[in-house]
Amino acid sequence: MRLPDSLNYEVSGDRLSPTVLFLHGFMGSSADWRDVMVLLGDRTFCIAVDLPGHGASLGMAPVTYTIEGAARAMIGILDDLEVVRPIVVGYSMGGRLALYLALRYPERCAGLFLESASPGLESADERAARRAADESKARRLESGDFRAFLRDWYREPLFASLARDENLLWRTIEARLRNDPVELALSLRGMGTGRQPSLWGELENLTVPTLAVAGGLDGKYAGISSRLAGINPRIISAVVPGAGHNVHAETPAAYISMLGGFLDGLFLGLGEAEPVP
Repeated sequence: MRLPDSLNYEVSGDRLSPTVLFLHGFMGSSADWRDVMVLLGDRTFCIAVDLPGHGASLGMAPVTYTIEGAARAMIGILDDLEVVRPIVVGYSMGGRLALYLALRYPERCAGLFLESASPGLESADERAARRAADESKARRLESGDFRAFLRDWYREPLFASLARDENLLWRTIEARLRNDPVELALSLRGMGTGRQPSLWGELENLTVPTLAVAGGLDGKYAGISSRLAGINPRIISAVVPGAGHNVHAETPAAYISMLGGFLDGLFLGLGEAEPVP
C-alpha cells in the first residue's frame, strides 16, 4: 500500500493486537519480512515498510532519503494507521533507523529489537571516510551492472557466512535485483552510515526495552551489541551461534524464537506496547 507522498508498506495480523513495525536493511524491501509476519500471525499487527529508495518507495522528496526524513516518513505511516507506539524491529540500516526513531521520537516507540545494528560512527574522520566509500559504491550502482555490484557486495567479509549457503545467496541476490539501483544510490548517499549522526552519546537516554541481536560469526556487530548493553541497562545483548550479519535469513528458527520471546515479554509487561485504536 502506498498513499500519495508516502512510503510503500504492507500490513498483516490483527489490528486490535500490539503493533510491530519492521524496517529492512540496505537493498532489502518489505517483502523480506513476510515469512516472519506469517509466523507471528494474529498475535500482532505487523507493518513492513519499503524504506526510501527501496521496493516501491521510489521518487521521493530528497529529504526523505535522509535518516531524519525517513524517521518522519515512518511517523506519517503510523499516524495514517492510527498507531501510537509500536515495537520497532530493524535489521542493519533499518536497525540504525529504528534506534534513531526511539531516541529522537521516544513517544512513538514502545520497544526495540535490533539486528546487526550500530549507533553509527563516532568520529568525524570515520564518517568522512565512510561517505567517500559510499559515494564510490553509489556511482557503481548508477553505472548499470547491478548484478556485478551485488556479486561483489556479497563477497565482502561481512557476508561470508551468508555465502556459505549457495541457495540462500542466490535467493538473496534475486530479491535484491528487484530494486532500482539508481534509487539505492540515493539511499546510500542520503542515509548511509557516514551520513548518520553518531548516536553513541545519546544511548544513555534510551527509555524503552531493547534487545540487540548479532550473529556469533559477525564479530564486529557482536562486539557492538555487547557494548550497547554496557551503556544502558535497558539494552540486552544476545548473540546467535552459527549466524553472521543476516541473522533472520541465516538462522530463521532462532531468530523467530528470540523475537517471539521479546514480544511476549513486552506484551506481558506494563502496557508499553499499545494496540491500534
